[in-house]
Amino acid sequence: MRASVDALETTRVLGPGQTSAVIDDTVHTPVLAGPTRTPLWWWAGFGISAALLGLYLVSVVHLITRGTGIFGNNMPVAWAMPIINFVWWIGIGHAGTLISAALLLFRQPWRTSINRFAEAMTIFAVVCAGLYPILHLGRPWVFYWLLPYPNTFGLFPQFRSPLAWDLFAISAYATVSLVFWYIGLIPDLATLRDSARSRFQKLLYGVLALGWTGSARAWTRYMRAYLILAALSFPLVLSVHSTIALDFAVSVVPGWNNTIMPPYFVAGAVFAGFAMVLMLAIPLRRAFHLRNVITMRHLDNSAKLLLGTGMIVVYGYAIELFMAWYSGVEFELYMAYNRVFGEEYWWAFWALIACNFLAIQPLWFRRVRRNPVALFVIAIFVSIGMWLERFVIIVVSLTRDFLLSSWFAYVPTFWDWALYIGSFGLFGTLFFLFLRLLPVVATSEMKEMIYHDEHHGSDYFEDIRSEYYGEEDRT
Repeated sequence: MRASVDALETTRVLGPGQTSAVIDDTVHTPVLAGPTRTPLWWWAGFGISAALLGLYLVSVVHLITRGTGIFGNNMPVAWAMPIINFVWWIGIGHAGTLISAALLLFRQPWRTSINRFAEAMTIFAVVCAGLYPILHLGRPWVFYWLLPYPNTFGLFPQFRSPLAWDLFAISAYATVSLVFWYIGLIPDLATLRDSARSRFQKLLYGVLALGWTGSARAWTRYMRAYLILAALSFPLVLSVHSTIALDFAVSVVPGWNNTIMPPYFVAGAVFAGFAMVLMLAIPLRRAFHLRNVITMRHLDNSAKLLLGTGMIVVYGYAIELFMAWYSGVEFELYMAYNRVFGEEYWWAFWALIACNFLAIQPLWFRRVRRNPVALFVIAIFVSIGMWLERFVIIVVSLTRDFLLSSWFAYVPTFWDWALYIGSFGLFGTLFFLFLRLLPVVATSEMKEMIYHDEHHGSDYFEDIRSEYYGEEDRT
């Protein structure tokens, strides 16, 4: 009996017994609850994130007052931890846009349960990423020189600089993602406005809802704007990380100047992003009692995408090594040898192979894809592996320059690690505030799905309800 229920659960977008009222109670009640009813796990998570945010702020202040010399950067490793972390964070932000925009355009119903927090993850990850190039400037207070405002002598910006490309790519991505996220929130904000009891909540959500009335005209314009923004967001998944890849590909450094870099980086970004989605979805599913909203189908589909993009990334590793051998260029050959068997950093390459290739192989099995604990562990390994990939691409490639006299190993300092670990505090603080103040699931889209289920297949849930709940009681 349990096997049949699990099979149904794997293909189900919503669990049995879900109605509009149940969705509101599950999702909106924690948001509208007073401070005294906030669960202890939220306070614990927010406290840890706030402490790490304090470490981040101390690191930023120390960096501004002392300069970039606090980092372990040297010659030839002028790019190091700040750029590694920048690429890692911006990659994490890609899965949210892919889930929200691409799956909406392809009319995939399973996106509705996870798109809201995935979009929030995108915005917060972009915030963490966008600060790194500014802090890496050396004089971050003049970062506005990158902006294309009129100036008499035409000294800046330098459009041939990859840093200027990053400015336009990140700002466009952040702006469209933020507007797309906010537009999707408006109907839910109106529901919170109408359900709120305190005056402050009514005022807050009333202002944010922008006078939403729920009329047919409002819904028509809403859906039109939502689809237009989705169509604008989807190409950004490809363009933004392709631009980041061009930061490397336009150079003459062996291992960077490859035409495979843009698609390779895009696949890696989606790979890392889906790992973060699973790392967030699995705890949220338990903490907010969303087992009937974020079902096994969501976890299974996310795991399949994780496996697919992971295999593309591994294919990119193989192509890199093959092209180094096929080119016959001695610099490329040594780059490949140094990455795989180098005296100092061989461990990083084999660790990323273990995390990004070996760790995802159990996902071929359906039983593993339906095991939340196994998926959570695999997602952690993937996140570590994707950080190691950026370490190998940037640091290992730069430690061996064209001149033997400039060869020098790179060792991160305390402040390198403090800024990186502290960025988790910035991300976590923003995310926990989001969990407390806004609905974690797009309830308006969930209600639309429930309506269609009731009018175009209501017997589906009725057939399995008694069996499902009976089995749950016994387990």
